[in-house]
Amino acid sequence: MALLPRTTTFPGVKYVFLDRDGVINRKLPEGQFVRSWREFELLEGVESAIAALNRSGRSVIIISNQRGIALGLSTRAEVETLHRKLQEHLATHNAHIDAFYYCPHDKNECDCRKPKTGLFEQAFKDFPEASAPNSIVVGDSISDIQAARNLGLSAIFIQGDPETRKRGIEEAIALADAVANTLADAVEKYLS
Repeated sequence: MALLPRTTTFPGVKYVFLDRDGVINRKLPEGQFVRSWREFELLEGVESAIAALNRSGRSVIIISNQRGIALGLSTRAEVETLHRKLQEHLATHNAHIDAFYYCPHDKNECDCRKPKTGLFEQAFKDFPEASAPNSIVVGDSISDIQAARNLGLSAIFIQGDPETRKRGIEEAIALADAVANTLADAVEKYLS
């Protein structure tokens, strides 16, 4: 189910906050976590979409819940290795991520797990020119869109693969400023 976007472009956006699993790479079924580069399957068009954002002068920042660490199903080292390998891969496509932030905690253990805003607040400290009017969140879950709303940011909801969607899609679509099928679709329609 997709609704027509409530806006067609996002003028003035200089900072693009991306969720990782489901936006950059294929999300595994609920309760499973990507632990190695071998399992990290990039979604179609991600490299060119990120390269286009880079060329446009925008900063691209990953904000990701990585609950598998708290559950003992992955480690910080594995997550950081994945991010390093992603960065290396993107470099071969003239693309890069400006920063990675991730929450290693379980539910209700912190102030950084989306939809809470701690990771974004840290990014705003590290990127002091970033602000609500010049930033946007692109995510595939209700927690991504709620985090954007909690900060007063615009949001694009990525519908993604119906097989691995989390609950709350209807609410996410209703809260988002725009809806796209993939990151590449979002960049082409709204951020080019």
